[in-house]
Amino acid sequence: MNFAAMDPTSYDAQLNEKRALLEQDFAKYLPPALEVFPSDPTHYRMRSEFRVWHDGDDLFYYMFDNVEKVKIRTDQYLPAGKLINEMMLALMEELRPNQVLRRKLFQVDFLSTLSGEILVSLLYHRQLDDAWMEEARALKSRLSEKFNVNLIGRARKQKFELDRDFVVETLNVNGRDYHYKQIENSFTQPNAKVAVKMLEWALDVTKDSSGDLLELYCGNGNFSIALAQNFDRVLATELAKPSVDAAQYNIKVNGVENLQIFRMSAEDFSEAMSTGRKFKRLEGVDLKSYVCNTIFVDPPRAGLDPDTVKLVQGYERILYISCNPDTLRDNLDALSETHKISRFALFDQFPYTHHMECGVLLERK
Repeated sequence: MNFAAMDPTSYDAQLNEKRALLEQDFAKYLPPALEVFPSDPTHYRMRSEFRVWHDGDDLFYYMFDNVEKVKIRTDQYLPAGKLINEMMLALMEELRPNQVLRRKLFQVDFLSTLSGEILVSLLYHRQLDDAWMEEARALKSRLSEKFNVNLIGRARKQKFELDRDFVVETLNVNGRDYHYKQIENSFTQPNAKVAVKMLEWALDVTKDSSGDLLELYCGNGNFSIALAQNFDRVLATELAKPSVDAAQYNIKVNGVENLQIFRMSAEDFSEAMSTGRKFKRLEGVDLKSYVCNTIFVDPPRAGLDPDTVKLVQGYERILYISCNPDTLRDNLDALSETHKISRFALFDQFPYTHHMECGVLLERK
């Protein structure tokens, strides 16, 4: 993290630099005008991680400045949501005088929500015992007077939950509330307000859809649950078990009846779709009954593998969300042979960094 770059007065200029760079790097694909969705310049992150420094009786959070190569004491953190900043102060006041809870503590992770829930994970270089559990329960009780909070204690091969390891976020998308179970150490969009803009954009670009939707890399169902209203049916895959479990919870709590999610890798599912290979997890699913004119992919930073690129080229429309413009360009070199970009967006999930979240809608030429 470059702390010097975190200047809210320079936010617009930094966003314009990203806009210009993205337009330049993607010009060869002849995209339409870039749609830009800014972030709040402060308090935009719903999750943050801090190391903990012990200095005699003092105890404080710190982060590492990658430019200056120094530790930075971080009593408050401008990118983190207001709820996290409030909890940072309250938690540290509790930890400093408590010899049981602070001993060998080396990191604190926060997962917060717009809905007011927050999860705090305390990470230790020692084994946790009954004394720790007793003090942790008392800590949770005191913090709960002000916060809707749950605690987790972690050490090597240990995980203690007080009382659960997830939060439930509520995002208002086009006037409708969507509820999402978000599990500790599982992927969620860090910038919740920009995540809402991403969902609204995805709904807009697919509003005139017909048939069914196939989604790869669906995570906890973040996009597929919202997009289900624009399609007859949605078939989605995700490999990580905690994300699949959360997705099933989210499908139920949001009352979505036309969505099925299976725990499979994108590569295996691509093979099942293209070759008809049988997989146990797809038993009873008639893949041929799906009329998927649209495919949605939100891959990891490595982008789509060659086989999945070939798979998505078989669809009329490709909705692609990317957290890495470099691998998106690599994939577009192949995809642009058969499809053209009809919508192009920049979502500023990560202000004050070089990272860019992009969205493209491709339609068959």
